Amino acid sequence: MIFDKIYQFNFPTTIRFGAGAAKELPVYLQQHNLQAPLVVTDPTIAELPFFKKIIADLKAKNISVEVFSNIHKNPVKSDVYKGSEAWDGTQRDSIIGIGGGAALDVARAIVLRINHREDLFKYDDLIGGDIYVTNDVPHFITIPTTSGTGSEVGRSAIIADDETHQKKILFSPKLMAQIVFADPELTMDLPPFITAATGMDALTHNMEAYLAKNFHPMCDGIALEGISLIKDSLEKATNNPDLESRSKMLMASMMGAIAFQKGLGVVHSLAHPLSSLLDTHHGLANAVNIPYGMQFNISGFEDRFRKIARTLELKDETGEAVVKYLFDLNSKINIPHKLSDIGVKHEHIETLADLAFADFAHPNNPKLVSRDNFKQLYLTAL
Repeated sequence: MIFDKIYQFNFPTTIRFGAGAAKELPVYLQQHNLQAPLVVTDPTIAELPFFKKIIADLKAKNISVEVFSNIHKNPVKSDVYKGSEAWDGTQRDSIIGIGGGAALDVARAIVLRINHREDLFKYDDLIGGDIYVTNDVPHFITIPTTSGTGSEVGRSAIIADDETHQKKILFSPKLMAQIVFADPELTMDLPPFITAATGMDALTHNMEAYLAKNFHPMCDGIALEGISLIKDSLEKATNNPDLESRSKMLMASMMGAIAFQKGLGVVHSLAHPLSSLLDTHHGLANAVNIPYGMQFNISGFEDRFRKIARTLELKDETGEAVVKYLFDLNSKINIPHKLSDIGVKHEHIETLADLAFADFAHPNNPKLVSRDNFKQLYLTAL
């Protein structure tokens, strides 16, 4: 791959990938007669120079822009309602999500809500709510700025209840972006912590997707290639970034999101409650938990771990070697090994175990996970 060239491919939607791809946005909008986008991002990105440049370039083409950035780092229903009000009050014709997982999830949920105005959680996929997503949705464009969730190529949004903190999944094929502008230049200035945490999120997606119990050989192949790209690039992207390492991480992030349509597993169910209860960064929550979750999964699935170890080019092709690799990688990118280092206390464990057991991800784990298993995993990681 030549890293200063822009490529186009279609999987699962149209993707413009490469350095400078985001600069194509104004022309794309004009070609599609879109003159008034609602741009959804987060409060931090809204203040960054590259974001202001994107907005200025749109305005220079006489495109009316409304920016909505009043969202939480772990999105809640009220964020989506506020964004819908911004749409209602300013006569928009399209939605552009720019950012990491939080911004893109809120953007996608707003896309749903524009023409589906019943309670947002009526459309929760876990209760079959996708059957109610029947109306048209606005033209939707995504521009990722982190290499983690891969939300730019997704069809779902994870939004938490403001009160209970329980996460819901809003899903429909209608919620896929019409086009993704995946520009690794936008990730070049990410600080090391965000690069590390989001990168471990991408690795968790790929590993858990590969191990998930559902049958999907195509996702398995994508996940293994995603793991290989992260092995080649995450440490460098964090500690000494260049365009090649950032490009590989951005591609691996999208691959993880495509692969996890097969399912996720125990690590995500350990991580989600940390975000909803303690407002922990999702990638960091996955990063700290992944060695423990992978250790839990080894027994009975040694063949799968052998393939992961081979992909990581480890000397010992065992699950234990994979776990050691994960601890070592966390050390190299300055991720702590213990939950106590990220604010978890012993008094949180019972509530975390309840939330983890109620989470939607672990039913696709290769082996069953009980509430007691979750409690013990948290205690081991504490």
